[in-house]
Amino acid sequence: MISIVAAVAIVASLQRVSAHEIPVDVTVRAYVKPDGDTLRMIVRVPLESFRDVIIPTRNEIYLDLETSSGAVQAGAQLWIAQGTRFFEDGGALAPARIAAIRVTLPSDPRFDSYEAALANVHASPLPPTTDLVWTQALVDILLEYPIRSDRSRFSFETEFARLGLRTETVIYYVTRDAGVRFFRYTGNPGLVHLDPRWTEAARRFVVSGTQHILEGIDHLLFLLCLVVPFRRFRPLLLIVTAFTVGHSVTLVSAALGWVPSGLWFPPFIETLIAASIVWMAFENIASAPSVRRRWILALVFGLAHGFGFSFALAESLQFGGDHLVMSLLAFNVGVELGQVAALLVFVPLLALLFRYAVAERIGSILISAVVAHEAWHWMEERGTDFLAHDIPTPTAEVWTWGIRAVIAAWILGGALWLIRMRR
Repeated sequence: MISIVAAVAIVASLQRVSAHEIPVDVTVRAYVKPDGDTLRMIVRVPLESFRDVIIPTRNEIYLDLETSSGAVQAGAQLWIAQGTRFFEDGGALAPARIAAIRVTLPSDPRFDSYEAALANVHASPLPPTTDLVWTQALVDILLEYPIRSDRSRFSFETEFARLGLRTETVIYYVTRDAGVRFFRYTGNPGLVHLDPRWTEAARRFVVSGTQHILEGIDHLLFLLCLVVPFRRFRPLLLIVTAFTVGHSVTLVSAALGWVPSGLWFPPFIETLIAASIVWMAFENIASAPSVRRRWILALVFGLAHGFGFSFALAESLQFGGDHLVMSLLAFNVGVELGQVAALLVFVPLLALLFRYAVAERIGSILISAVVAHEAWHWMEERGTDFLAHDIPTPTAEVWTWGIRAVIAAWILGGALWLIRMRR
């Protein structure tokens, strides 16, 4: 018994040590600029994110600047140089060479432009007598890659997510005409094209839209509730088309900035999405809904889901370059492909379930009850989050948003009329 308790204590202590070793929040800042036959990347990163490297200190507090250069170099090679890959016109560049490295103070402001950052990384090192708490030290690293031409198209991949439990990366791409393109992301975004072609933007956003619908459990449960009573092709097509029209209207509106900018808006929309699932599930339980009522509800609730899609799209539009419209259309296409994939799974499974396992009416009630139970908890949690924010009073911004909502409703009304005439 004593040995078991001791083993548990040892495991717990190791977990505490591990948790302290990994920084919780890490911010990485970088500049990228192709210049002649060399592409340069200047990275500023916290020294404490260099794990598995023994950092020499004085009194276990201050960084020993006289003896730490080798450890800092090793950490930069392991965590930054080896975790960054660049491509020129689709071909991988040679591994990075660390051309310069410098430990800097957390208060050092010389990273507000590419020129300032380049000058700082080449500046004289800090005096050895500097009292710099090692967990507050920053490291500036200059990576260089040989390239054929600075007029090529470049892309990159990073593995900075491993630096901390949550890593935010901010990258400034300095173009040939001295313009600056800004990227900000959390984790690892995959392959990022610094100046994407429209085909590259379209491919990225089709994949992003498909992943978003397939990984969004709330959207999938809403689709499930939509189709539980309807599995024939014609009514299914009408319902899904109405849902598509609804979320497309608000997705485009959000991409154009026609939405409130307050912090209250995302939790408000997430609450509405949960409420739409509850409503649809209760309707399946209470009665057998008509096709007409179902496609109208799909259209109305699709508006809320479109705003939900837009939140994911807003974070990734930066990767579309100058192809905003194409990125928006491609994301919407990806969402539709995800819906089709989900329906190709839901419809046959429901048919088999109702044929061999349970009567259709009882099965519809059971499935809807389980979904309603889960969505009700989501609605409570998200509603609490929404009410914790300051609800806006009618201001000029609110009135402007209201006018835009009326315009969107007018467009939606026209779409409804077209669908009705088509029927």
